[in-house]
Amino acid sequence: MDDFKTIMGIFLRGLLMGTSDIMPGISGGTIALITGIYDKLIGSISNIKFMFLKPLLKGNSSKFKKLLFEEIDFKFFIPLILGMVIAMVMMAGIINFLLNDYAAFTYSFFAGLILASIYILYKQLDALNIKTISITIIFAVLGYVFVGLNPIQAAHSLPILFISGFIAICAMLLPGISGSSILLLLGQYEYMIAALHNLQIIDIIVFVFGAGLGFMSMSRIIKYLLENYKLETVAGLIGIMIGSMRVPMMQVVGTDSSNYLVCLVIGIIGMAIVLIVETKFDYELI
Repeated sequence: MDDFKTIMGIFLRGLLMGTSDIMPGISGGTIALITGIYDKLIGSISNIKFMFLKPLLKGNSSKFKKLLFEEIDFKFFIPLILGMVIAMVMMAGIINFLLNDYAAFTYSFFAGLILASIYILYKQLDALNIKTISITIIFAVLGYVFVGLNPIQAAHSLPILFISGFIAICAMLLPGISGSSILLLLGQYEYMIAALHNLQIIDIIVFVFGAGLGFMSMSRIIKYLLENYKLETVAGLIGIMIGSMRVPMMQVVGTDSSNYLVCLVIGIIGMAIVLIVETKFDYELI
């Protein structure tokens, strides 16, 4: 029963991460952070070293199986990835509807999630000094400038989709940087949403392969930074999340002023949800 509850908990987190990953403005890494599995996610991915391939090539099936289950946490990855895939396929149309017809309200909710997530990351700082403040300001400015860039006009060839998947998934692992926002900048967001909705298998497979490679490489970089430069890394992540607030705030400011109160209430609800969820977990970044 405990195993079932654990698996369902991971599956639900996957649903939330998958939903957030197709929304420009919020990162799946943020959801992983506020639901208490960020360090588990980074650690589990970086633990995969593909050493199990060596005995497989030599025909040693028993050692292959042993190393495979040592490196890959299937009880974690299967429900998480399943939840993410289901959410992405099912929510693509809904997200488009919300962003097209209720953009300000939707982004107000995102803003609440991001602000509460900034508070959660702030609690991870062991010290607040000139160095961490400076890093936060620098990355906030960089994040603000980056999310304001104009989308690139790009083709939708398979190599471009592979590279887009690689870059977007690297962003998804960082709280505050939306993989979907990266796809928007690369001119691939609407195309991939349509590909998911229409189940364009070849395009999806190529994109996923690029994402998988990005997953493996970026997780190792993040783990190294958190293990060796935790204070600086957390300060940088806080800065990125502050800078990323430009996306939802532009949507809210651009709406009719009569909607401001509703936007504020929705934002507070988003913050409350995150803070309530966060109280259910006791964790620390690596």
